[in-house]
Amino acid sequence: MKMTMESVLESVVRTAATIAGSLPSPVQRALAGRPIRVDGQELNTEIQLMLRMLALLPDSDFEELPIAESRAQIDLEARLVSGRPIPMASVTCLTIPSPAGPIPARMFRPEGLPPAAPLLVYFHGGGFVLGSLDSHDSLCRFLAQHAEVAVLAVDYRLAPEAPFPAAADDAVAAFRYAVENAAALGVDPHRVAVAGDSAGGNLAAVVSQATRDGGPRPAFQMLFFPWLDMTAKRGSYKLFSDGFFLTEAQMDWYTDHYVPAVDDRNDPRASPILTEDLTGLPPAYIALSGFDVLRDEGLEYAERLQAAGVPTTLRVHPGLVHAFVNLTGYGRAGVDALLEATGALRVGLSFATHTTGPAPEAVEPVE
Repeated sequence: MKMTMESVLESVVRTAATIAGSLPSPVQRALAGRPIRVDGQELNTEIQLMLRMLALLPDSDFEELPIAESRAQIDLEARLVSGRPIPMASVTCLTIPSPAGPIPARMFRPEGLPPAAPLLVYFHGGGFVLGSLDSHDSLCRFLAQHAEVAVLAVDYRLAPEAPFPAAADDAVAAFRYAVENAAALGVDPHRVAVAGDSAGGNLAAVVSQATRDGGPRPAFQMLFFPWLDMTAKRGSYKLFSDGFFLTEAQMDWYTDHYVPAVDDRNDPRASPILTEDLTGLPPAYIALSGFDVLRDEGLEYAERLQAAGVPTTLRVHPGLVHAFVNLTGYGRAGVDALLEATGALRVGLSFATHTTGPAPEAVEPVE
């Protein structure tokens, strides 16, 4: 297969990123520059080096690009730091029916997973505008293997083609489909969790709220640096408005595309932190980045869940930036944070009621 100049360049940069992430700390520090300290936190050295490397890429300010180019850019950035794909027993493409039309999805089953295993329904990040099944493929493989779960990645509709509440509607439909079709999927309907990062964390929170009073609810919710409020900016926006991967300008760009009607931003399906009553929601694990505009709203939501009696574990990674979940092939900081989260997910699902079910049918793997 003939390689294009672009694919060669990507391979070189990806290899360079892998090498940079594995360099001794003193070398990384020399390349990254002087330590950066904000709000009593020090930016992790390997993260600082990664940010310096990403700044060298062309077209890094994707909010200034056409939508199609922005989506290609975010997928490229994810590939550069994701490492080699973890082999799975099966990776299956499927379609989830919904009132608005079919929703593409991808099912991951790791080696050794028993019949009627737990399932994690995952919603990717990208501000409701960017991101894809491909941008989060390596992450879903990582979660499947280390959390010992099947993972159903959901390719919900994106804005501006499908603005609010399209993504929220798709997320709820996908979760309900997973529970109702658990036997066919080879998973336990009583151990179906939801998770997501950034915009996907918003959707996982929305699903947890939307299903509380009607129908089955998630057994667990895992939120990575979730975007929870489109109506207000807390102090972390000022502290980390630029230079730490996710910027305030990008957040404004996302908001304008996903919820162009300002009044709709007060809807809890767009801003789940505005829901007044949080009692009765599924147990939660919330992982935040210290250097992130979304840090403070995540802190507030975790505190409100705890006050409402929801079993909630809050973990703030003070040296990390937004989107650390994609760093499955770069350094140790992101991987260590993910390993901690997968442990929390295993524990959380262990308290859910277990049922037995039929073994899943054989599937053809997708490369």
